[in-house]
Amino acid sequence: MPSETYPPQSGVAAPEALRDLLIEMNDLKRVRSAGRTGSIAERLFAQGWGRLTGGASPDDVALDITAITLAATRLCDLDAAFLTAAGLTEEAASAVLIAGFDAVTGELDSDLRARLRARLAPGPQAAFGSLPGFVAALAQQPRAGVTCPGRARILLEPPENHAEHCLIVAAYGVCLSPFYRADPGTVFLAAMAHHFHNAAMPDAGFTGEMLLGDHLGPIMATTTAWALAELDEPLRTQVERARAVLPDDATGEGRAFHAADCIDRVLQIAQHLRGASTTMGMVLDEWELVHAGPVKGFHDRVLADMRIP
Repeated sequence: MPSETYPPQSGVAAPEALRDLLIEMNDLKRVRSAGRTGSIAERLFAQGWGRLTGGASPDDVALDITAITLAATRLCDLDAAFLTAAGLTEEAASAVLIAGFDAVTGELDSDLRARLRARLAPGPQAAFGSLPGFVAALAQQPRAGVTCPGRARILLEPPENHAEHCLIVAAYGVCLSPFYRADPGTVFLAAMAHHFHNAAMPDAGFTGEMLLGDHLGPIMATTTAWALAELDEPLRTQVERARAVLPDDATGEGRAFHAADCIDRVLQIAQHLRGASTTMGMVLDEWELVHAGPVKGFHDRVLADMRIP
């Protein structure tokens, strides 16, 4: 259930210690692999909804999917399915996933970290239900980009889709939940469902919403109802209760969600700007594009003789 209203004890609005982790997690919206459709974030969005429709509780799904997301932050698609298919035992695959998880989660709340880490241990396969139509629709629906009333939009290619955005906001929300003393299952489910309207409603951004004026609320209510109608009970009621935290920041769950949503929206744009400002010197010197090894000296001479860069 949503928590009661409170201000964070410190008076600080967000935990800066998680900044680097959230930046790195954001790239899961852009990581893809051969033979797999969509980004890791898009596929985890579908996996989360498959577990929910399969009967798993929102609390369990929140912890499971967030743990997998955190492990994938460094391991990408070296996931349990691949590792076991490649011959690792479940125990060995679990150890690899935990190593990836440990590599990025040092700043997480210790209690939450322990709960998430335990989810990567070997265990029975989760049941999966049928995917509602809104899952594929949100994966096909691009987000609007940067829009502002009275100004031309700024389009940054490739655009993210709504499934990717919802998954990352949901995982962020779980990671942020201890800071706001929020229930992680509620935050996760609210985030996974917060763009239900965009399964049918094209995204024209803030500009489009302002131009719709008084029509915006009824249209969003109608298109949200279409998505909700695809869910059976008791999941439909669980989703409706979780979505009740979306309108404001009066609860811990509302704060955790809105912090996650805001951070993701800004980091999505920041990664485009970061790529555009990266120099060859940074790539060669700091990221060691031509990295140490038995032929590095030869590589360096080749680049120097070719005057590259």
